[in-house]
Amino acid sequence: MSECTHDCSTCSQNCSERTAESFRKPLRPGASVKKVIAVVSGKGGVGKSLVTCLMASEMQRRGFNCAVLDADITGPSIPKSFGIHEHCMGTDEYLLPVTTHTGLQLMSMNLILETETEPVVWRGPVIAGAVTQFWTDVLWQDVDYMFVDMPPGTGDVPLTVFQSLPVDGIVIVTTPQDLVGMIVEKAVRMAELMKIPVLGLVENMSYFKCPDCGKKYSIFGDSKVEALAKQYGIRNYARLPIDPVITAMVDAGEVESVSGEYIAPVVDAIREEC
Repeated sequence: MSECTHDCSTCSQNCSERTAESFRKPLRPGASVKKVIAVVSGKGGVGKSLVTCLMASEMQRRGFNCAVLDADITGPSIPKSFGIHEHCMGTDEYLLPVTTHTGLQLMSMNLILETETEPVVWRGPVIAGAVTQFWTDVLWQDVDYMFVDMPPGTGDVPLTVFQSLPVDGIVIVTTPQDLVGMIVEKAVRMAELMKIPVLGLVENMSYFKCPDCGKKYSIFGDSKVEALAKQYGIRNYARLPIDPVITAMVDAGEVESVSGEYIAPVVDAIREEC
């Protein structure tokens, strides 16, 4: 057998040094991230990016230094939600995260591309490598909570994040449709396989509240978040409404100004358990 390089990510041997921690990638010298929360779902279009932005903004409002790592390389939307259209800066050795007007730190593929609409036409391993570099090559500055906006599914990028980053917990995003129960179970099972706790469940598009009479309408079906949380032993959950005001604020790059009242139960859980 060839001499051990102590880099288990490039090795096919099965030895005593091959543990979960051996796959972890270190931050660059001078960078600091205390807690990492991954935001996941088994399918696309459920609102992971919105939930990521809301949680990071609410935690930042509470006085913590927060960051968002946009791991959705082919569909990056985080910078636009915060009204960021500039490119990140850096040196030959590292990149600097872009900061929002509240001081929240961001890194996304759209901060590197020449134009925001330029497509990323890469294969899975290259995409996963870019996500790893967002962790290892960025000078993250004294981050208390990093929120990782994941692409949908359980493929290359989620596996890379769970293995390469010291993820402290995940938040699962869902919607009220019947088929989503199966999708939630996939995310829960992956978390179990990776031995990462599920900190919360967020049901997006849960209801619409009439601005005239105040009555709530379940446009996509009755809420299932409480039953799903109970079924999978998830103690904390939240419901996000269909709200044109929130949509308009996100489209205008003002997600940091959206009220944190809806997402507060899950943010509370993250504070208590991490």
